[in-house]
Amino acid sequence: MGSRGIFDVNRRTALALGGVGILAAGLSPSSAHAELPVVPGDQFAPATEFQLGEFKVFALLDGSFISEDPQNIFGMEQSAEVFEKASRDHFIRSDKFRGFFTPTLVNTGDQLVLFDTGRGELSQPGSGNLLKALAGIGVHPRDIDVVVLTHMHGDHIGGLMQNGVPTYSNARYVTSPIEFEYWEKLGPGGGGSAQAFAQDVLPLKDKFTFINPGDEVVPGITAVEAFGHTPGHMIYLVEANGKKLMLTADTANHFVWSVAYPDWQVVFDIDKAKAAETRRRVFTHLAEERIPFIGYHMPYPSLGYVEKDGDGFRYVPATYQLQLGHEDEANPPE
Repeated sequence: MGSRGIFDVNRRTALALGGVGILAAGLSPSSAHAELPVVPGDQFAPATEFQLGEFKVFALLDGSFISEDPQNIFGMEQSAEVFEKASRDHFIRSDKFRGFFTPTLVNTGDQLVLFDTGRGELSQPGSGNLLKALAGIGVHPRDIDVVVLTHMHGDHIGGLMQNGVPTYSNARYVTSPIEFEYWEKLGPGGGGSAQAFAQDVLPLKDKFTFINPGDEVVPGITAVEAFGHTPGHMIYLVEANGKKLMLTADTANHFVWSVAYPDWQVVFDIDKAKAAETRRRVFTHLAEERIPFIGYHMPYPSLGYVEKDGDGFRYVPATYQLQLGHEDEANPPE
């Protein structure tokens, strides 16, 4: 975008506003929402703010989609009868589902850290709206200090470039070295995400910082190993003032078929056995520690909790827990 237009808010203002939100950026909630192409009947705000100690966290709606025949994606190894019963038991259809793309922005007070970039130029109708969501909270792409790529699938890296120009011109980029090397070796001939990697990620190689599980992105944000979905897929623990939030990326791609049934195969998982093992480990930890999480494909605004339920887990959408200020109930007492 050549002119500042809807992004006409400077960096200092963006950090200070955090997300006083749409009104502070000079947009009304209704007009900002109207700019997003949505599925008929949608009432989703393009950005939803949560408070985590002194950090402000924003779930950003890049878009959503409706897909038919979900068993081509989830639980492919299960019988149709098992899949239908599992769906019915959780009050959802077995023949159609809705997914979301939810990048996350963390405002630490002195840095803006963006996790994943949506579909961008790879968009189909109903997605590619991340920049509008950022504009709604007064953030210009040049204000972003760090872009963290949880992994290199196209719906996470598609927004890195616009017409061959880096979208986040002042940012440094962070990812796993395992993840980067896997896609670099695969080459553009791999098609799909491999082609998107060659086009959108590889030109930025000199601006990357490679980190491993346990390393900090910035103070208060730590990488956590979650391999399986892709070879170097990592998730991130955000912690401020004793409050914790996990950004689980694509550890689970559906709130029932991946959370309630963590061992079910997912077509997009490169190492399906490892991905299932990771789901169990991550969600066991979140359940035991009562840590909320934002899942990239969970029902928007994609924030919730899990509790142990039989041989799997039950997804509990968050309500107001992270919207009560510094003394919030982000990590509820037992």
